[in-house]
Amino acid sequence: MGTVHAKDYKEHYPCGDGGTTEQRQINLDGVKARVDKIYVDGLCRTKDDIIIDTVKDLFKAKDFQEVIVGAHKVRGKLEGLGCFRNIGIFIDTSSGPDATPEGLEITFHVRELKRIIGGVNTLVGNNEGSLVVGMRMPNMFGRGEKLQTEYSYGSKKTSGFNLSYIKPIRGKFSQVFTSTIFQSGSEWPWSGYKQIERGLLLDFGFNSTPSMRHNLQWEGAWRDVSCLTRSAAFQVREQTGPSLKSSVRHILSLDCRDTPIFPTCGSLVKLTQELAGLGGNIGFVKNDLCLQGNWSILSDMVIQATLQAGFLTRISNNLNVSICDQFFLGGPLTLRGFQTRGVGPHRDGNSLGANAYWASGLHLFTPLPFNPGKGGFGDFFRTHIFVNAGNLGDVYLGQMPDLKEVPKTVRLAYGIGVAVRLGQMARVELNYCMPVLFRREDQPHPGVQFGIGMHFL
Repeated sequence: MGTVHAKDYKEHYPCGDGGTTEQRQINLDGVKARVDKIYVDGLCRTKDDIIIDTVKDLFKAKDFQEVIVGAHKVRGKLEGLGCFRNIGIFIDTSSGPDATPEGLEITFHVRELKRIIGGVNTLVGNNEGSLVVGMRMPNMFGRGEKLQTEYSYGSKKTSGFNLSYIKPIRGKFSQVFTSTIFQSGSEWPWSGYKQIERGLLLDFGFNSTPSMRHNLQWEGAWRDVSCLTRSAAFQVREQTGPSLKSSVRHILSLDCRDTPIFPTCGSLVKLTQELAGLGGNIGFVKNDLCLQGNWSILSDMVIQATLQAGFLTRISNNLNVSICDQFFLGGPLTLRGFQTRGVGPHRDGNSLGANAYWASGLHLFTPLPFNPGKGGFGDFFRTHIFVNAGNLGDVYLGQMPDLKEVPKTVRLAYGIGVAVRLGQMARVELNYCMPVLFRREDQPHPGVQFGIGMHFL
């Protein structure tokens, strides 16, 4: 095995940064090669042990192609540490008394992030926009640790504050430990209540395979629910007041899609399991599942199928289930063609939610007619034809549902619209929706419907 050298920040950079490094042009196609030495130029706060652990696999390369591929993988790992910016790679033949005939020297030129970084930006999600003011301190102790704080204020009177400490743990499973102190406030006029939540969240994330991510969480939260108006339904008013929830949660994510927004192939599996009742006065078991598949039928046409389902059950008669723990359905991000939270039980115009739901969507995505702006701005747009179906209601263990009534409770809507990609984090939809099947208690929304968010049915 070769040697890893950490160079001082004042060393010369290769051409492009004002340095004077000598370069030798050689043809290494089909020639055996090995890595004798690795230099990492630009380290100040970052510790040597985390750098050695990141780059050591490069010494296993046996030919020039493996060296090139391995160097780019190492570059990705260095970027993933969250310590550097502007990472460059320089490869040269080995020199010196310890050089081998087929040896190479690889230099990674890095620039460490500043000690304090702040900014103001916008965030899109849950059909609203938010202004976010944040500050973070990256690479605090030299091994990728990060302290960050954010304050957000949304267009629908939501607000939030959090302070997080993030600690990466070295190993092949990409382990990360995160502790967060948070406070959030939100209003839900469709259900007639508002909520303030304060608490502590501990999260341990790791990969069991390159594409399968696990998150083990504990959350302790104090929540205060109050009515928005005096006309709120009695079923909402009786659930107002403070509550204390202590829960453990497991989130399994298997994402094999080629891209999160407008994928052309691949599948997504996400399962969230939560057990509340380890303290406080809230107790339940909650499971939420999301499945998605994408298939390209032509070069520019993609079929997407999504299925979501959830079930919640109380674990003790001495513990409560709050309205903010229930499932809700309806709106431009879930069941299109209905008002937000417009499906399921309502009282006095307020949506009460339920303990079980399922929802499905079938989409056909195509480019805009006549493909304007193909290869450029036009690639951010898609037209889509969709059909959504689902149901929301209370289900109790030990009681078999009447199978004859199941088809009568299905909600169904279809439509056509235009979707716009906002980077790789969110998308905007403008759809014309036509609800076909609904019940008297529902709130259908025929016509034009606008949605903006990260996760759509």
